Amino acid sequence: MNERREMKNLPISRLIVCALAVALAGCAAGSMQQSTTHLSPTQCRDLAALRNNAPPTAQRNLSELAALRQAGYDPSRWYDPYYPEDLQAAQSQVDRWFQADCKQVVPSSSN
Repeated sequence: MNERREMKNLPISRLIVCALAVALAGCAAGSMQQSTTHLSPTQCRDLAALRNNAPPTAQRNLSELAALRQAGYDPSRWYDPYYPEDLQAAQSQVDRWFQADCKQVVPSSSN
């Protein structure tokens, strides 16, 4: 009787092991360095200008909003139960991207 029970549970055990293996592989792949950039040169320039207290312009604001949306923030929701945490998470992600992608950006001082 125990052998039947073990045989019955064997496919479930294999399924769980396979699911864990896939999950761990996804975690490992997610932590690998990626050679792609997330922010465009224009976004880098505009974000650098905003960080250096340059006067805000429509273009700079749109660049910042595009970066935040790219990081997962959706300002179009009428009711956002996760606000302001989701905005802060997107800002942190954009900060990480800025540090990685925009190392040698000199902000323009023009409006």
